[in-house]
Amino acid sequence: MFLRGIFVVSGRDDEKYMCQVLRLARRGKGRTSPNPMVGAVVVKDGQIVGQGFHRRPGEAHAEVIALRQAGEQARDATLYVNLEPCCVHGRTPPCTEEIVRRGLAKVICAHQDPNPRVSGRGLAYLQAQGIAVETGLLQTKARELNEVYIKYMATGQPFVFLKIAQTLDGKIATRNGDSRWVSSPQSRRFTHRLRAQADAVLVGVGTILKDDPLLTVRHVRGSDPVKIILDSRLRTPLRAKALAGGRVIIATCRGVDSHRVKQYRDRQIRVWQLPADANGMVDLKRLLRRAGREELTSVLIEGGQRVFTSALKAEVVDKLLVFIAPSLLGDGTGCIGDLGVHRMADTLPIKQVKFRRVGPDLLVTGRL
Repeated sequence: MFLRGIFVVSGRDDEKYMCQVLRLARRGKGRTSPNPMVGAVVVKDGQIVGQGFHRRPGEAHAEVIALRQAGEQARDATLYVNLEPCCVHGRTPPCTEEIVRRGLAKVICAHQDPNPRVSGRGLAYLQAQGIAVETGLLQTKARELNEVYIKYMATGQPFVFLKIAQTLDGKIATRNGDSRWVSSPQSRRFTHRLRAQADAVLVGVGTILKDDPLLTVRHVRGSDPVKIILDSRLRTPLRAKALAGGRVIIATCRGVDSHRVKQYRDRQIRVWQLPADANGMVDLKRLLRRAGREELTSVLIEGGQRVFTSALKAEVVDKLLVFIAPSLLGDGTGCIGDLGVHRMADTLPIKQVKFRRVGPDLLVTGRL
């Protein structure tokens, strides 16, 4: 949608206020899905008079919280927000109507909402009501913050993180399958934070059989994700720890043993029977489309090698996170199997690569 008079702003004070908006928005990380993370700041005469962030679905949006805090000082003030204010009735009333009612003079947002029900319409409505609108400030940082929401709105499918913990020579387990622990306690704590921020965590049945993980959030505060187990032949034991609590989904192929399916369902475990891929395994693309329809906006893949390889070959991974421990194993299980690459020119390129220390380990992140 074309919006007249909207342009990128770049004043130093404007950036300062938008940075505060982004800091506020991050406080909702892991709690707002399927909604975006949004922060808002109201500024009057160079002073912040109101601020807030969206905490969880069904609760007030960031703009409303900031405007309530500002009270009468909101009149003729400027609202800074990282995402276009909503203009549709959902679980809460439209923010645009509250902005108009409060008499703001200007709204500065980082970027338009990719939600097709909103995209540009919220800003156009504000403009039509005589409110000045500017957009584009710190847009790259704002879009990175809501990368999960943006992909989900654009495709209806979850954003996929693939997390690997490996030795310096690329191994995730010894030859006899021992993998506890490849990475440091600090990296494991970081992984639990990733789980707390994801809607779902996905592993293969091989990981269940070898490691019997809980797949819960324990080392940090946060909610447990939905647990998805890829199990094309229904080999997951009924006594597996991952089945003990929370929402569990076993993703299998069509035509499996109906008695076994009933055993899981009798324990309140959901079974998704999906088409198989060319190798007779669960079709990951179909699985992710199903997850998207159930408002699972992000999926964290944690293992093992066959799942890592399948996800990369299916080209469903958005972001790679590799924890590299400062140790050598030698012969053992490699982190990724055959990707069908026969020339160096055909390797999978990793973009926007970043490095950081996590305890003694090195965390490498990048986009595929």
